[in-house]
Amino acid sequence: MSTTTITFNQLRKIKDSLPDGSMKTIADELHLDVETVRNYFGGANYDRGKSVGIHLEQGPDGGIVELDDTTILDMARDMLSGKKHFAES
Repeated sequence: MSTTTITFNQLRKIKDSLPDGSMKTIADELHLDVETVRNYFGGANYDRGKSVGIHLEQGPDGGIVELDDTTILDMARDMLSGKKHFAES
């Protein structure tokens, strides 16, 4: 398991750049609720989704986000770069 630090705005930019259906694709591949994946990218629906190890600290550029596990971020980046390390639907 890998950790990383990223700005909140960078994390949101990655999320906003993903093609439609990407949250569901990532959720299905990792056997997570789609709301849990959205929470990873800064969402706050904890009624349906879970917290996934993100820690926010106030600051410039939306603040700093420390991610305990980069699996979801890595999958999102791979989707954006055209790489596929997840199952095709």
